[in-house]
Amino acid sequence: MSSTILVVEDEPAIQELIAVNLSFAGHKVLRAYDADQAATLINAELPDLILLDWMLPGASGLTLARRLRSDERTRDVPVIMLTAKGAEQDKVDGLEAGADDYITKPFSPKELIARIKAVLRRRAPQLTDDVIDVGGLRLDPVTHRLNGHDQPLSIGPTEFKLLHFFMTHPERVFSRAQLLDQVWGDHVFVEERTVDVHIRRLRRALEPSGHDVLIETVRGSGYRFTARPSAR
Repeated sequence: MSSTILVVEDEPAIQELIAVNLSFAGHKVLRAYDADQAATLINAELPDLILLDWMLPGASGLTLARRLRSDERTRDVPVIMLTAKGAEQDKVDGLEAGADDYITKPFSPKELIARIKAVLRRRAPQLTDDVIDVGGLRLDPVTHRLNGHDQPLSIGPTEFKLLHFFMTHPERVFSRAQLLDQVWGDHVFVEERTVDVHIRRLRRALEPSGHDVLIETVRGSGYRFTARPSAR
């Protein structure tokens, strides 16, 4: 699935090469040349992943990585460190600063795309194109098709995104605010009760196959997708 990726790289040629390849791979690309510009972009729109160069003018990528991990809003955003520093201690420093992966320059565009996919699969599975099947409920992000016990189910785009997020994070309880951030994006301002409306629509979409029972309301906390088999 398309992801928003922030590229923080001060060398124009490298930044352009990365951005072009990410765009060809179907991603939305944001660009920053230093930590301050990156912070401005992140404040406006939280990216799905950050590619972060170590050697930046002003504050280093290492410093920015630590800031991201100390801020509740950006704590869970995957970060891949890009650097010419290849010593073992440098890699340890990068990972301890909060990077999820560490790529040494020079690197091939294919390697970069593969590393991004691997990190997203691990840290943000709702952004991948993997088909998910839970208890006979099968969701295909590429074809945007949903089947329940081999029966096609009609579902709206927002409900599809909501279900995809639930299915990639089973058994976890999410508040309305968390669902808004994860599904709608933290730069979109809508009422928390909007979530309730879409939960009702999602349950109606799942009723024909009996999978509506997988969407549970947790009183006082929010909602949970349970991976137990459908009662039907």
